[in-house]
Amino acid sequence: MKGEAIFAPVSESAVTRAIVSEFLAEFLDYVESDVIVVGAGPSGLMAARDMASSGLKTVVIESNNYLGGGFWAGGYLMNKVTFRAPTEEILEELDIPHKEIEPGHFVSDSPHACSRLIAAACDAGAKIINTTRVEDLVVREDAVRGVVINWSAVSYMPKAIGCVDPVAIESKVVIDASGHQSRIVGHLERRGILTMLGEANMWVERSEDKVVEKTGFVYPGLLVAGMAVATVYGLPRMGPTFGGMLLSGRKAAKLVIEALAEMKSEKTLK
Repeated sequence: MKGEAIFAPVSESAVTRAIVSEFLAEFLDYVESDVIVVGAGPSGLMAARDMASSGLKTVVIESNNYLGGGFWAGGYLMNKVTFRAPTEEILEELDIPHKEIEPGHFVSDSPHACSRLIAAACDAGAKIINTTRVEDLVVREDAVRGVVINWSAVSYMPKAIGCVDPVAIESKVVIDASGHQSRIVGHLERRGILTMLGEANMWVERSEDKVVEKTGFVYPGLLVAGMAVATVYGLPRMGPTFGGMLLSGRKAAKLVIEALAEMKSEKTLK
């Protein structure tokens, strides 16, 4: 009938109550987790997907209000991204449509590819907290054991009103997938604990292999993946070709899974 309500009757307060209660319940559950991934770009999301699939309690911290980093936008504001073999195996695994444009070189729509990866990470059980920045690290007994976080908007507030204390969440391992600036390793560099060499010039044919090769632990409890690897080790960047990012994320997940299994085994033996 004309004018008849279509949707269920729900008040404004009920909407607010649902958002706040569900967010806080989930947030409190992830105050302690197995792994914190900093950065929801392709390497971070890939690592989160594989680790969550293995049963690890995984949370992803992203400073922006959107996910995917450069993976979402593509190259030169044209929403296409490329991949080099053997990354097509991951594209097929995630059901990402792609086309081979020359032997071993594939192209895909960036929003489609990125949304598939985001969905895969969420479907695996990874939890994502966005618009949140990592301000510092929790370091105990010479090992990283968590991150110190605050809302991203706080960093843009004038200092006179921006004195908002952060909070901390704990984990067994932190992955720095924060991209070109490697902000997480940067917290150790400014204390003189580690030194970063800085990202080198673009060199597609060398960069991806080196990034995957160097993906790994740089300090107890802290692992680097994706473009953060290039910044730490002075490796070339690769621009809008993303196979190295996906394979770096997969390698990071494998290393974390193995490390936590070893920690669990050692704890059991004790």
